[in-house]
Amino acid sequence: MTDHEQDDGQDEGPAPKGPSTLPGTPADSRAGFVALIGVPNAGKSTLLNNLVGTKVSIVSRKVQTTRALVRGILIEGSAQVILVDTPGIFAPKRRLDRAMVHSAWSGAADADAVCLLVDARKGLDEEVEAILSRLGEVKREKMLILNKIDLIPRERLLDLAAKLNAASPFAETFMISALKGDGVGDLRRALAARMPPGPWLYPEDQVSDAPLRMLAAEITREKIYDRLHEELPYRSTVETDQWQIRPDGSVRIEQTIFVERESQRSIVLGKGGQTIKAIGQAARIGIAEAADAKVHLFLHVKVRENWADDPARYREMGLEFPRG
Repeated sequence: MTDHEQDDGQDEGPAPKGPSTLPGTPADSRAGFVALIGVPNAGKSTLLNNLVGTKVSIVSRKVQTTRALVRGILIEGSAQVILVDTPGIFAPKRRLDRAMVHSAWSGAADADAVCLLVDARKGLDEEVEAILSRLGEVKREKMLILNKIDLIPRERLLDLAAKLNAASPFAETFMISALKGDGVGDLRRALAARMPPGPWLYPEDQVSDAPLRMLAAEITREKIYDRLHEELPYRSTVETDQWQIRPDGSVRIEQTIFVERESQRSIVLGKGGQTIKAIGQAARIGIAEAADAKVHLFLHVKVRENWADDPARYREMGLEFPRG
């Protein structure tokens, strides 16, 4: 089955600017990249959205929902910090898994600083140990962030911080609640202080470098997980096929949800189309907020067996296709 792709001539994702000074850039400007790494569901996407002050990354109860490198942009004083929310690092079993893990480690290697986010409730488990064993290969300044600190006693937090620093010494340790915002202000200031001197890379009012088409697809994917996270397998994806700005300023968007089997398509559609209607209504609200425009959203569900082995789907997600 083939999908439909239409070029509407709209390029809503501005590219990074060159070295010329952008409006609003202070004389003592600093700018750099910070990679957020950790196991799935550690809270990276929630922290990214909190630091930036708006949604730029998908947040779901389902693990491994961030697939590509999502960048959020925050300004703290004279510093511009480009935050890279990497896919969760886990033991890859499938081709898509390998692409996501490769993407995460690539993001860490290319950043000016790396933050390891650990779910304080789970502590130092096998998945975190696996990351620590490889973290030494990343020749960047590293910081430790213990998340969800409101859910465990302080004594356990201090003990966990000591164990993690013994395994891989960190330049600094932060204890936060990404969901509630506790400790996030201190983290913002520390990240800003570590950015190298240089001109800002993005306009002052830009919060992400992810094109709106991609962000819109991620929002719809999030709403699918919210609605069906127990029923629908992890291997589903959403692509934005058409983004058309209408004369009245509203946006007409067509998206395709790809699943692997007809039974999954029936789940997404729901009885009498009620499930897809509810997903579309929730996604439309989120996309309208991100696009700052009225949105007309049209969703299609298609079966494409083994879509996770299709190089074109990886390019759409911003991932490198693993061979073999």
